[in-house]
Amino acid sequence: MALASATPGSIFCNQLLFCLLVLIFSCDACQKISLQVPSHLQAETLVGKVNLKECFPSASLILSSDPDFRILEDGSIYTTHNLILSSESKSFSIFPSDSQSQEQKKIEIVLDVRGKKAPEKRHTRDAVLKRSKRRWAPIPCSLMENSLGPFPQHVQQVQSDAAQNYTIFYSISGPGVDKEPFNLFYIDKDTGDIFCTRSIDREQYEQFPLYAYATTADGYAPEYPLPLLFKVEDDNDNAPYFENKVTVFSVPENCRTGTSVGQVTAIDLDEPDTLHTRLKYKILQQIPDHPKHFSIHPDTGVITTTTPLLDREHCDTYKLVMEVRDMGGQPFGLFNTGTITISLEDENDNPPYFTQTSYFTEVEENRIDVEILRMAVRDQDLPNTPHSKAVYKILQGNENGNFKISTDPNTNEGVLCVVKPLNYEVSRQVVLQIGVLNEAQFTKAANSKTPTMCTTTVTVKIKDSDEGPECQPPVKVVQSRDGLQPGQELHGYKALDPETRSGEGLRYKKIGDEDNWFEINEHTGDLRTIKVLDRESKFVKNDQYNVSVVAMDTDGRSCTGTLVVLLEDYNDHPPQIDKEVTICQHAKDYAVLQPVDADGPENGPPFQFFLVNSANKLWNLETKDGKTAILRQRQTLDYNYYTVPIIIKDRHGLNAKHMLTVRVCDCTAPSDCKMNTKNVRDVKPSNVILGRWAILAMVLGSALLLCILFTCFCVTAKRTVKKCFPDVAQQNLIVSNTEGPGEEVMEANIRLPTQTSNICDTSMSVGTLGGQGVKTQQSFEMVKGGYTLDSSKGGGHQTLESIKGAGQGVTDTGRYTYHDWHSFTQPRLGEESIRGHTLIKN
Repeated sequence: MALASATPGSIFCNQLLFCLLVLIFSCDACQKISLQVPSHLQAETLVGKVNLKECFPSASLILSSDPDFRILEDGSIYTTHNLILSSESKSFSIFPSDSQSQEQKKIEIVLDVRGKKAPEKRHTRDAVLKRSKRRWAPIPCSLMENSLGPFPQHVQQVQSDAAQNYTIFYSISGPGVDKEPFNLFYIDKDTGDIFCTRSIDREQYEQFPLYAYATTADGYAPEYPLPLLFKVEDDNDNAPYFENKVTVFSVPENCRTGTSVGQVTAIDLDEPDTLHTRLKYKILQQIPDHPKHFSIHPDTGVITTTTPLLDREHCDTYKLVMEVRDMGGQPFGLFNTGTITISLEDENDNPPYFTQTSYFTEVEENRIDVEILRMAVRDQDLPNTPHSKAVYKILQGNENGNFKISTDPNTNEGVLCVVKPLNYEVSRQVVLQIGVLNEAQFTKAANSKTPTMCTTTVTVKIKDSDEGPECQPPVKVVQSRDGLQPGQELHGYKALDPETRSGEGLRYKKIGDEDNWFEINEHTGDLRTIKVLDRESKFVKNDQYNVSVVAMDTDGRSCTGTLVVLLEDYNDHPPQIDKEVTICQHAKDYAVLQPVDADGPENGPPFQFFLVNSANKLWNLETKDGKTAILRQRQTLDYNYYTVPIIIKDRHGLNAKHMLTVRVCDCTAPSDCKMNTKNVRDVKPSNVILGRWAILAMVLGSALLLCILFTCFCVTAKRTVKKCFPDVAQQNLIVSNTEGPGEEVMEANIRLPTQTSNICDTSMSVGTLGGQGVKTQQSFEMVKGGYTLDSSKGGGHQTLESIKGAGQGVTDTGRYTYHDWHSFTQPRLGEESIRGHTLIKN
């Protein structure tokens, strides 16, 4: 089965493009090209296209021999006006040429007018059908976008070889038939002619894939379905348009030529990569239009500057009317316009300048923090930006710092103020030179020189006024020796009356003296010491002691000055060290001594270190760099406290003896030493505070010891009583006068000891009484106060004296006889025996 295309007749076109089939009948396509066209052609209708890339790739100019047709640079052939072609063929020639090589070729174009072929009726001739082995061979077909008809418009015809012998019915399906858009195509079921019912928009449907079917009356399909592809040829029906409706670019003023401003872009909805979407850009108008500052690249749309003369102060905004046209910018191409706004960015290319070349003002002397002048400037740069904000500087005349100039942020004016008092007696007028710049750095314009600073002159007249005393300079320095004794005078602070230039009539008063070292003479201002001046005092800073003084005139006006007493160092302080150091045996066997001298460097190090002779046995002292010393053990010492006497001298020999306490400890760091008691060797005992647990242990130990002693005493006494007095009835003292006299017992009142066992002795010998031995004798005598009592005299009284009676003679008031002793003790021993016996029984 073969596919053939045919048209029902001439097809009239009212728009730009029609469906064309290009048939090349010549062997050489670059010499003769045959094109099949309808008989009626409208103006600007695409007839066909010559492949110039293969025929003549270097062609720069293409001419046509027939004025009815024109050729574009891509080889497309268009009609120049409406044409009606006869049934016969029409031919003309085109001449592509290369302007550089002067080469030219000739290509013949033959236009064949298409005709209509009448459909043939098919009849059934055979009852038995067989599927043909030949496949459908479709010829590509194109539809012109926006065709004006007449409709229905013949598109293509399909035929089956089986129609030669059998009656065949044709049908189609797909988009445009039974899918969206519905009923766009239909087919004549008998002839196989396919028709289009209305115009098509390519931007909505680019192509239509259909299937054609050939069947017999009984529904048998002798052929496979035939795929048909109808491509919609683009019509240049969409004008390009700018992508952004409002486009604003900015560029610095005074920029160089060729500076890129921005790029404009446009959109064309026609078929891409065709002449219909080949866009060209052009600037139609610049507002303001003189001089021309901008250009645009026709293909990319990039806008650049053409001159370096853009000046924001002359014109800050430009508008460009742009055009974009398709068809490569050809006059017949569709186009659109748009407006681009270009704003110029300000650069600091205009220096500020004063509105006056000189200024004059006046101010009273001694006035401070007062505004005396305002100066205005002008600047053509953008207001309220760093390019126009002024910065004022005093260039000359302010060497003493009396003036200050600042910028008013609201008015941009320069404000001149007096910040330090002016003196009429010193100068009656001051001339200032003031310059002005911007906050931003100057930018050199391409057509101008580098801007320079604008300056002006300000004359300040100083007015005289009656003023008080003057303290100049505000600080004076006097020198004094360290250790100066009370009652010594120093030169004080002197003030002057600026009118008379003398200090007569001024009174002085001390208002600052931290340690009250001085008293001040009210009339002269001189100082007298009332304390010893001490350079090492905490009130002295950098060897200086400050005294503040106020000077007043008769009207009560005053000024204040400071007198600095510079103390020359005196060597009155020997070097000092810490009272105690620690040597950790596990870390190091020495201690570092670092003396401190309260005197100045001239009376300080290098120091000399000496050990007193008694300390040389245990210690060794090494001087190191004149500022420190190493105290080292001569041998490993016990953990204990040691007193080491050391003498330290400064460079001038002023020395002091220090009793250094050295703690030798079992530790690795001094903070780890836990020695709580001191068994001081060669050391003065230091205060040791016992803890509460130590005190409690001592009290409890003492109480326990007393309890043990008391218990022993009680047990011993009980045993003695039981042994000496077992029975009162059997215990009698036997008096014997045969023994010799014994030793005297010196006691005021002798009482029988109960703890002595000798009293119970059967030999009647009296034991130890009052710590002395007493032997038994015939006449028992006791010494009492130098008086002796006879042993034959006695009675039952409380004392031995009461035994003798009042009227008896006394031979020796200091002695007692044995009879007297016996008469006194016998009844009482009986009473004690009965009591002891009773206690034992109980």
